[in-house]
Amino acid sequence: MTNPVIGDQQMPATHPVIRLDRLSKSFGSVQANKDISLEIHRGSVLALLGENGAGKSTLMSMLAGQLQPDSGHIYLDGAPVEFTTTDKALAAGIGMVYQHFKLVEAMTVAENILLGQPRGFWLGKASMGRTVRRLAEAYGMHVKPDALVADLSMGEKQQVEILKLLYRQSSILIFDEPTAVLTPAEADSLFATMRRMTGQGKAIVFISHKLEEVLSIADTIAILKRGEVIDRISAASIPSASELARRMVGRPVLLQVNKKPVPTRQVVLKVAGLQGGGLRGIDFELRQGEILGLVGVAGNGQKPLVESLCGLRRPRQGTIRLLGQDWKHFFSRQTWEKTLSYVPEDRQGLATCPSLDLLDNFLLTTRGGFVRGPWLQKEPARARAEKLLIEFDIRPPDLQTFAWQLSGGNLQKLVLAREFFRKPRLIVAEQPTQGLDIAAAEDVWNLLLQAREQAGILLVTGDLVEALALSDRIGVLFNGSLAGMIERDDPKGIEQIPLMMAGLESEASSSAP
Repeated sequence: MTNPVIGDQQMPATHPVIRLDRLSKSFGSVQANKDISLEIHRGSVLALLGENGAGKSTLMSMLAGQLQPDSGHIYLDGAPVEFTTTDKALAAGIGMVYQHFKLVEAMTVAENILLGQPRGFWLGKASMGRTVRRLAEAYGMHVKPDALVADLSMGEKQQVEILKLLYRQSSILIFDEPTAVLTPAEADSLFATMRRMTGQGKAIVFISHKLEEVLSIADTIAILKRGEVIDRISAASIPSASELARRMVGRPVLLQVNKKPVPTRQVVLKVAGLQGGGLRGIDFELRQGEILGLVGVAGNGQKPLVESLCGLRRPRQGTIRLLGQDWKHFFSRQTWEKTLSYVPEDRQGLATCPSLDLLDNFLLTTRGGFVRGPWLQKEPARARAEKLLIEFDIRPPDLQTFAWQLSGGNLQKLVLAREFFRKPRLIVAEQPTQGLDIAAAEDVWNLLLQAREQAGILLVTGDLVEALALSDRIGVLFNGSLAGMIERDDPKGIEQIPLMMAGLESEASSSAP
């Protein structure tokens, strides 16, 4: 028997622990997966790459028991299996670490890990602690068994999610965009844990749009495009992230933008002494023509700040002035265009209505532009929305498609198309490229840079690379406070940003907001 060749590398002839054989899945007229065949091996990391809507999440949802294939088979150690529920997949050793954690905040780490397990709560507190501590040490993790989950950082919470699966003897772990909420140091810690897992014979599937991460952790890479596998390659055969992007997208993509200087003009947002809801005296200004990036690990005040700025939460203390008006006056007389546009992180719950079609989702914030007297004129709205589907490469380009049928990335592009159509003067963009493939992210970056000619942009992101590429100034949020405001041309200050995000003492030079 000869060893199979993948890409430019000859791969070892080991038997796969999981074999996917010609899996297909459709949602109505949308073909999410078509005849996909893949192998997952013990002791290795398989990375799944692809543009938004390529079918990565659908494929892994079938493996994890959340969805059932229309055709094809799944083999576990050579035997056919059917995972009709997630419990059956877990019983077979397949677990998924989701981007949004499923933990009970009021419980301790040990209680979360043993929750629902036979004899879990019959163990004494000390015994539970010892069990969890031994498990964590075996994989190089550092969590306190008796700590409340509510008090943990995002990286620590992710460790608890992983330990839950390890306690359940999961041998095949699926990580879906696992670094989206982590600091750089926490991401490095996660990769160390993943390497220890593969060293102990576990199989890992890693879904990410961050190509440098893929090259650093993956052994093999499968690239999906429009529901089909178009390439299987060894990570060692790829010389650079740009080459990997070219293979994925079909053209060179470097995620670099030509940031031309734009003169700053009037103040479009002024925040002074904002407190309450976890915020501790936030002060800053934003001018038309600039991008102010706010970075920080999720849970450090981003939510109450954004909700206050966008009218979803009344400020308890302090002042907010938007486009020259105080908060109450601004939100009592809203217009549909040339005002505030909000691109929320929650694209499925807040930004869109999953049960409505794409046309009605487009009209959620733009209907004021298509009203004549008491009548809503849908045909002009349809014509404009159809052009936006093409301009923003939203797939499928069908306005009758329901929002829930779109991939996360395509749904995000729909939200961006809608909000940019409103020609805003102030934009609050919250994690605007989270979940987007590298080509779509590049498009969004260029759109934001173009929009700042007419607007001031507050970019709330956990991606430091994104903040550095786009921002004129970078504010670091930690524990509800602005830990510092760094000018983009301050290299010493920029070096300290990861430490500031983690709440560590720094000598970053800070400028006044």
